[in-house]
Amino acid sequence: MKEILIAGGGIGGLAAALALAQKGRKVRVLEKAAEFGEIGYGIQMGPNVCRMLDRLGVLKALEPAAVFPEALIFADALTNEEISRISLGAAFRARYQFPYFVIHRRDLHGGLLAACRQRQEIVLESSTEIKKFTQQDEQVTITCENGAVHEACALIGAEGLRSPTRQAVIGDGAPRMAGHYVYRGVVPDAQIVDRRRVNCMTIWGGPDLHLVQYRLQSGAVMNNVATIASRRWRRGEPDAGAPDELEELFARMHPGVRDSLRYISRERNWVLHDREPVTNWTDGRVTLLGDAAHPTLQYLAQGAQMAIEDAVVLAEKVAAAGEDYPRAFLAYQRERMNRSARVVLSSRFFGEYIHLDGGARELRNELARGRDPDLPWEVDWLYRGIEVNGRL
Repeated sequence: MKEILIAGGGIGGLAAALALAQKGRKVRVLEKAAEFGEIGYGIQMGPNVCRMLDRLGVLKALEPAAVFPEALIFADALTNEEISRISLGAAFRARYQFPYFVIHRRDLHGGLLAACRQRQEIVLESSTEIKKFTQQDEQVTITCENGAVHEACALIGAEGLRSPTRQAVIGDGAPRMAGHYVYRGVVPDAQIVDRRRVNCMTIWGGPDLHLVQYRLQSGAVMNNVATIASRRWRRGEPDAGAPDELEELFARMHPGVRDSLRYISRERNWVLHDREPVTNWTDGRVTLLGDAAHPTLQYLAQGAQMAIEDAVVLAEKVAAAGEDYPRAFLAYQRERMNRSARVVLSSRFFGEYIHLDGGARELRNELARGRDPDLPWEVDWLYRGIEVNGRL
């Protein structure tokens, strides 16, 4: 049996390798970086992805590094008033069978990496980037930048937002820039002055901005994320998203919210992108996974989660199709396409929703105040998860 080759050793690529190995497939993961690792800060894990991590056999191993918040809180950044909350206690777990937790991206990636290293079916190869590939009837021939050549039965592109494999399959150019700029900071938990909500995941929404706070690493540190929807970018002005625009937009906010900017680093920012949903991401024995297939904005916290769901579904379709990888890949994308598109488009909507001003903000707050904390209607469709092989 030839190997399945996965381009990209991030969260999605490793989840796919692990899922395929569990189905008895030989897998080689090519990572262009010198080491397998993950950059970034915190990541939110809803019950839909907890179900998938449990199927992959890594959920229990992640728990020591995870934090399980009491609630998801939405607060108004202009007033610091709590507008609504989703309780994450017993009723939530009973509804979805799995919890919600937050974790450092490195800890999540590390848990998947450790599980992959325990599987003899998986080969992990760093400092290796795909240069090109060609398809024949029964295989894909992959040529790497370092001159290595691999013959595989299939290729999965999981290289993220700017996937070269995507350009070979779809050829749709650069991703869509949203004009949203993200600043982050992680500080020791003891430095947090306002401790009323430290046991929760809190989002403060304001005009063209929001702030997120939750603890990581078993509660030892606080993750802080400030995002602005740049007005300069919308006007085509220079220095869009610069630190002084961050300060300018937060100047109107409640002093308690504004004070939390002390926890945010100004050294760099991240610019948010996504892509329009497509109707195909497969070409014969080549397919895409995660951000390479359906990159999304951060507002549902489901980018990596969709990649992990992809991985489990993909492995199930491969197992069902035997050696017919083109058929397996088409079945996989049919099952994943509408759900991932809904995440992409819903994330855009929630990005607008939390950044409202004026009368729209007043209406949002009035409607949100009336919510049932035990019924997360906005994300119920998402958190209920997916059926895999006839079962949830």
